Amino acid sequence: METTKIILNKHIVEDARIYAKQQGISLADLIENYLSQLIQKKETTNHDIPDIVLSLLGAGEPVAEDDLNGRKAYHQYLKEKYQ
Repeated sequence: METTKIILNKHIVEDARIYAKQQGISLADLIENYLSQLIQKKETTNHDIPDIVLSLLGAGEPVAEDDLNGRKAYHQYLKEKYQ
């Protein structure tokens, strides 16, 4: 395991250390788990949003002309998600 030195506010670190101890884990594990969750959320964010919403945001696949309200696209998204 490689270590990295980071300068943090000592009050925050102490509060985090107390929280980690209450959870039964080390402060290093707490920080590592949190950072892992941040990375996973960033990687999966666009996959959890239906195409209709992404298309409204200017991302994702365009919505078909006959499905402007997005119902067909949303139903297809739900169908694929829960199969």
